Parts: sequence; structure tokens; C-alpha cells
Amino acid sequence: MRFLLDECISARLVALLADAGHDVAHVSERGLGGHVDEEVLDAARAEERVLVSADTDFGELLARQGAALPSLVLFRQGNRGPEHHAATLLGNLEYIAEDLDAGAIVVFTNDNIRIRSLPVGN
Repeated sequence: MRFLLDECISARLVALLADAGHDVAHVSERGLGGHVDEEVLDAARAEERVLVSADTDFGELLARQGAALPSLVLFRQGNRGPEHHAATLLGNLEYIAEDLDAGAIVVFTNDNIRIRSLPVGN
């Protein structure tokens, strides 16, 4: 799977996901550090990548835009490190991959996984 990691996600997650066979980039590698959320979302869409973030603003942007892509993975698990994020994402990827391919917002919390199909409202 192809991922773009937002600046609020540790760049150390790049190697952890890449070692598992995924194509991963961090916004800092794309010169998008400090850019507005719309530009980051547009980059993920243009590169056909799943955006990975902890920033709920991306979900609101996708809903407002009525967008079907890019898919979004949100970590809402408190202050966890890249190893925990990698284990969470990789450990659940087989269950959410089809949703991410079709267009979805996947939210990982401490207690569960929520999946909302894109575009929001359909």
C-alpha cells in the first residue's frame, strides 16, 4: 500500500512501514512540512496515497469537499510512538485494506476501529 505520513506522525514510521513492504513517504520529504492541510491532502490524492495523521481536520476537509479519495488513517490513541502506530496499522491492514482502496476514513482509538466510507454522507 502507498502511504503519505503527515507531519504530526513521526518520520521513523516511514522505515517501519517500508520494511513491511509498503511505499511510504513523509510530508517533510515532499517539502510539505508546515503547509496547509489542503495542500497535504491534495498531495496524497495526486500521489494516490493513503494519508496517515492524528489531525482530525483532514476528516472535516474530506467531508466538506465530498471527496471519495484519498483515504485517511487517523490515530486517536493518545501519545503513542511510531512502533505502536506501525503495529496498529500493520496488525489491522488486512481488515481495512479493501476500505482504504475504495475510499474511507479509518480511525484507530484505544478501544476500537471506526471505518467511514467516502464520500462522507453517502
